[in-house]
Amino acid sequence: MSKPALFNSLRVRNLNLANRIVVAPMCQYSAVDGCMTDWHLIHLGQLSLSGAALLTIEATAVMPEGRITYADVGLYDDATQSAMARTLEGVRRWSDMPIALQLAHAGRKASAEIPWLGHRQLPPDHVNGWQASAPSAIASDVASVPPTALDRQGLKRVRDAFAAAAKRAAVLDIDAIQLHAAHGYLLHSFLSPLSNHRTDEYGGSLENRTRFPLEVFDEVRNAFPSDRAIVVRLSATDWHEGGFTVKEATAFSQMLEAHGADAIDVSTGGLHPAQKISVAPGYQVPYARAIKTAVNIPVGAVGLITEPTHADAIVATGDADLIGVARALIYDPRWPWRAAATLGGQTTAALQYLRCVPRQHRDAFRAPRDYAFIN
Repeated sequence: MSKPALFNSLRVRNLNLANRIVVAPMCQYSAVDGCMTDWHLIHLGQLSLSGAALLTIEATAVMPEGRITYADVGLYDDATQSAMARTLEGVRRWSDMPIALQLAHAGRKASAEIPWLGHRQLPPDHVNGWQASAPSAIASDVASVPPTALDRQGLKRVRDAFAAAAKRAAVLDIDAIQLHAAHGYLLHSFLSPLSNHRTDEYGGSLENRTRFPLEVFDEVRNAFPSDRAIVVRLSATDWHEGGFTVKEATAFSQMLEAHGADAIDVSTGGLHPAQKISVAPGYQVPYARAIKTAVNIPVGAVGLITEPTHADAIVATGDADLIGVARALIYDPRWPWRAAATLGGQTTAALQYLRCVPRQHRDAFRAPRDYAFIN
């Protein structure tokens, strides 16, 4: 049996990925004042034993007001860095899986309640709320408080915050950064004409709308070690008339490649409350395919890719180079194990878990190559 495409290795700058499965970032809304808690140690620890090639930490705010909710993770001061260091120490003691960190600013979607309490935006005078900021003073929906339009000082503060967080990530030995420019958050809201009505050099034409996200990218690239990868997640369409289009997303991806991006992670939507999404398994893959044909760096696909055979076909046909798995991995934390057993691939299993592998699937598993991290 030939080796399944999903289990081919891939190098992305410093990352030697053993397969094409990436644990996508998933917000847990379980931080305290931006600091990771024991929940994150449990959550990330079990995902680091999944057999995937790369673990991505959830959207991590670069400044307190850049959090989606008051319970979001941050990396903007010594306390948040120390909490993340503790979590990483625990994960790395038992797993050698490379770890990426998604850096983000929520923009006009900030100051929200946690999902299981309604996820509505909290007003600035609420005990857990604050004033959101964005490219323009346009609320994300009719029930939200309009954000403050960022002035030049505000733009500089955001750029500096991204750079400072990237430096902290380097101190924490994070293997790669994913820059969040999707789902209606700050960088995406600069890209979309639905949320960016500026009349200065940061609004109007595509060249102007991409200016600030590219400035942020350059700051992060300059702040993060040159031998480590930076990936950008973007929404390739707003699913709404007059919004950001796949044609513009493709052009933006080419700009990012020219600025030194190592990969593009393709998602869609999240910006407009009236978006109309045609949801089906792999519904976002065509957008990844469109961008992949225009760049020379790896492209990742995400979105309702739940079956190993489907994921393998996406890579085998060249639609994408990497498969991001999120909710399916929460439901089935050993999804890469199932993929290896189903497809005839091979992945790793912790020494403590190897004995649980069914006899007929033993060829699909190997022990970690490096035992040095286990003590």
